[in-house]
Amino acid sequence: MSDLTLAGLCGSLRADSLNRKLMNEAARAFGGRFTEGSLRLPLFNEDLEAQGIPPEVTALGAVIEAADAVLFACPEYNKAPPGVVKNALDWLSRLKPNPLAGKPVAIVTAAGGRAGGERSQNVLRWMLVPHRVEPLSWPEVLVGNASGEFHEAGRLVSERYDKQVATLMDRLREQAGSRR
Repeated sequence: MSDLTLAGLCGSLRADSLNRKLMNEAARAFGGRFTEGSLRLPLFNEDLEAQGIPPEVTALGAVIEAADAVLFACPEYNKAPPGVVKNALDWLSRLKPNPLAGKPVAIVTAAGGRAGGERSQNVLRWMLVPHRVEPLSWPEVLVGNASGEFHEAGRLVSERYDKQVATLMDRLREQAGSRR
């Protein structure tokens, strides 16, 4: 199953974000091909939509459509996923067919607090319901106090988190492979 494709969506736009590092660690554990979809999209606006779906949204939809599985690396901002994630989901819901529908999905979170972004993951799970997505429920990869959990090269420090990521990606790969 090394020919499987993973699409990664990082809810932090910062190039050196901890969630991007975690997403890259998960992609490494997943194996196969990896493509990051850009969440740098215009704000959802029905007036803009009436002029046609923006090319950035179409490109994101194509990345997801081409993938066998999708990974959300979703930080927690003020007890919820960041606005760029909600905005992307709003735009994706306008694509026909919805590229997320039925895709195997996993969520990972790196956060500054000790809970590791648990609230953000729970809210994101609700936000995915209209997309007909059932994200894997375990293991929950919630990297708390994340600023101390990565080496300078971006690799995870903790064997515990490394094992959680590997297990989640094994399950995601299995689910993606069973759909072929």
